[in-house]
Amino acid sequence: MNEQEITCISCPVGCRMQAAVENGEVSQVTGNACKRGEVYARQESLRPERMVTAVAPVKGSAVPVSLKTERPIPKDKIADCMRDIQNLKLRLPILMGEVLLEDVAGTGVKLVATRSLV
Repeated sequence: MNEQEITCISCPVGCRMQAAVENGEVSQVTGNACKRGEVYARQESLRPERMVTAVAPVKGSAVPVSLKTERPIPKDKIADCMRDIQNLKLRLPILMGEVLLEDVAGTGVKLVATRSLV
């Protein structure tokens, strides 16, 4: 059995939880004050994911466009995601919500603009 200590980020309380992992599954979570903490600990123990937010240059604009993944991606894909962002060749206009890349880092997750540049 492997025990992991995890600090919950689901709410401002920041519970310190322990997750027991046996045979590739979470067998027990303790220290959480709510159900959201348990869900977070189970996910974080087995397949940690993160939202990625960044900025990218846009040809013809002095201001970069802010962007994000539409949902969390596996934590081990973040460097690949940032490489994909670095390789974007963006041009004006860009509208908030516009899909800038359909499949970032081979995750099947879209990369979207979070502001408009016209």
